[in-house]
Amino acid sequence: MITIAGAGLAGLACAYELAQRGAAVRVYERATEIGAGSVARYAGGMLAPWCERESAEEEVITLGGRAIDWWAKVTSVHRSGTLVVAPPRDRAEITRFARRTTQYRRVDGPEIAELEPALAGRFSQALFFDQEAHLDPRQAIRDLAAAVSALGVEICLGTDAPGAVDLDCRGIAAAGQLADLRPVRGEMAILHCPEVKISRTLRLLHPRMPLYLVPRGDGRFMIGGTMIESTSARAITLRSLSELLNAAFTLHPGFAEASVVETGAGLRPAFPDNLPRLHQDGGTLFLNGLYRHGFLLAPAMAQQVANRLRPETQDENHRERQTA
Repeated sequence: MITIAGAGLAGLACAYELAQRGAAVRVYERATEIGAGSVARYAGGMLAPWCERESAEEEVITLGGRAIDWWAKVTSVHRSGTLVVAPPRDRAEITRFARRTTQYRRVDGPEIAELEPALAGRFSQALFFDQEAHLDPRQAIRDLAAAVSALGVEICLGTDAPGAVDLDCRGIAAAGQLADLRPVRGEMAILHCPEVKISRTLRLLHPRMPLYLVPRGDGRFMIGGTMIESTSARAITLRSLSELLNAAFTLHPGFAEASVVETGAGLRPAFPDNLPRLHQDGGTLFLNGLYRHGFLLAPAMAQQVANRLRPETQDENHRERQTA
């Protein structure tokens, strides 16, 4: 029996990979509901390795390259790409972003209008990453938990993990045992604005406050973009919320009539290099530091965990992935 502390994104992804390899798995989760204790509920759900390369290491692309297909086996994935735009005064940001990324094509005003009619006449140039995708994080976590349970994994909700487990996936709660793990605060809002029709992830470039907007369906949109070195888990600040809403208005003036139906803030665990790590301490393996790339990197990191904890299956599964 392999025991896991934490039924958040990392813990469930690892349970899924381990159970697929025939392991008996038990997961302990302090929260009484799936997703309630996970910072993933505040995530954008963007599966965008090529866009993330703008500010992340090459390893993010390497690890995240298979995430879209992995998640598509578990939950609904929208393979509609990412459109990166900037106001006319910030056109230099498009050039800078293009220099640091790959796997895009430049599009002009008419093609922007074809991709997203709501943006017609608003932007004259953009970058379109057509291989990227997005998902609904909260639904994805629920669907992953259901898939894990269907494989026979025991999820113990409302239960503290015992003192010794095989795998620790508690995120920032494990900071006391991982000396260089730090929290990075992220803030978000969910808007309801059925008047604005947008079908794919948009990134608005701005030197001070870049914004990402992800459609959630039924006229709802998640907006975010903050990365704050802070240990505070308090509610979103007025400054951050104002900047996010102003950026959304810049993207489309119709958002001036949007209802703000939810705001939130969470602490994302990160190491100094902002890349995830596996760390062995005695009989416990720690997976942590997914930072802002949780949904993108969790599948690859979970596969690495399964290789460590079920080494006898590594070569077989590697061959299967190579021929898939």
